[in-house]
Amino acid sequence: MKKTEELIPANGRRKFISNTAKAAIAFTIIPRYVLGRGYMAPSDKITLGFIGTGKQSRSLLNSFKDKAQIIAGSDVDTQKLALFQSLTEKAYAANKGKADYKSFTAYNDFREVINRKDIDAVVIATPDHWHAMNTIMSAHAGKHVYCEKPLAHTIEEGRAMVNAMKKNNRILQTGSMQRSWKNFRHACELVRNGYVGDIKEVLVTVGTAAVPCDLKAEPVPPNVNWNRWVGPAPYHDFNAVLSPPVEQDIYPMWRLYKEYGGGILSDWGAHMFDIAQWGLGMDRSGPVKFYPPDGNQYKTLTMVYDNGVVMKHEDFKRGYAVRFIGTKGTLDISRSFLDSNPANIVSAEIKPNEIHLYNTDDHYQDWLDAIRSGKQPICDAETGHRSSSVCCLANIAYWLKRPLEWNPERERFRNDREANLLLKGNLELPKGYT
Repeated sequence: MKKTEELIPANGRRKFISNTAKAAIAFTIIPRYVLGRGYMAPSDKITLGFIGTGKQSRSLLNSFKDKAQIIAGSDVDTQKLALFQSLTEKAYAANKGKADYKSFTAYNDFREVINRKDIDAVVIATPDHWHAMNTIMSAHAGKHVYCEKPLAHTIEEGRAMVNAMKKNNRILQTGSMQRSWKNFRHACELVRNGYVGDIKEVLVTVGTAAVPCDLKAEPVPPNVNWNRWVGPAPYHDFNAVLSPPVEQDIYPMWRLYKEYGGGILSDWGAHMFDIAQWGLGMDRSGPVKFYPPDGNQYKTLTMVYDNGVVMKHEDFKRGYAVRFIGTKGTLDISRSFLDSNPANIVSAEIKPNEIHLYNTDDHYQDWLDAIRSGKQPICDAETGHRSSSVCCLANIAYWLKRPLEWNPERERFRNDREANLLLKGNLELPKGYT
């Protein structure tokens, strides 16, 4: 078993609580939609700023450009930022000269985006280790938040994000967009209404746990501010695997390394464990026991809910997917299929008097509508936190290689100081951050 100091984040940084307090004072902003007692005309498009403008943001640009008005963005890589600006301006080229047209402004520091009074909300697509800092400071600045999944890098960060959204009465949508896809909703409604019978077991196929970063140091490109990229995380020298050049147009693999992501276990687990949680009705809770593979009784990571339902991180040979196993049969769901055994389970129609889950077919419009109405969207901060928590806890079980007992209400492990140390997050800026 590894020593504790090899597993926990590096220390020696200022406490984030003082930082956020200063941020709350510095960003005493009243967004424009708050004026007039919160009313916002339906014809008045919500203005967005992007924090992080890499490959995922370019996809999100296409999702938001016609629904809202994107007027700013920030990134530590000037080339990625320049490409995003070019694409945004091209998207709005036909609007130039119109009275309501606002040009796009690029920034190298996300704090300049959230300090703008004319920005209503932000879209966060930074590496996972930045999500908490970006979200909390944005909430204190009065911004609503769309944050990519997994919502949080650690349990402590996730809870701090939820608290910040509540304190500032802001709306957060987690980028777990499968909840806005018809087949995933139908699958979960079938499970929740008993069409699969009493659920005994759930299998979730996703990738592997995060590992320590061991990449060799490379020269920092002149277009990248590496200190700002690392930000609140433990420092590691630049390597293009973590931040590839813009011309490669690939998803960067910082997600494999525990300092910056949660492995593919979290990257795809934030999608598939999220659907498992939704189907089981556990959006405000989670498993209470974790058993890592031991080569004997437990062949795969096994998680147990308080009601006795077992969830396994197990490859059932159908790609990244979820399998619900009940007393009446099985149901498999992924992005490419929804089927069951017997086959008639998935063909059933949910009756009017049965459980109907939140229904939206547009994850992005759902968030914008929630901003206008003040109601929570389909994957709010608490839901996103609980789903990312399953991923964080699964990683900890793999790292420590021993059974763990979890209290979802207190969000602490029972009688395990070493495991509880791994719940802590990077909620602090490094000294001398500029």
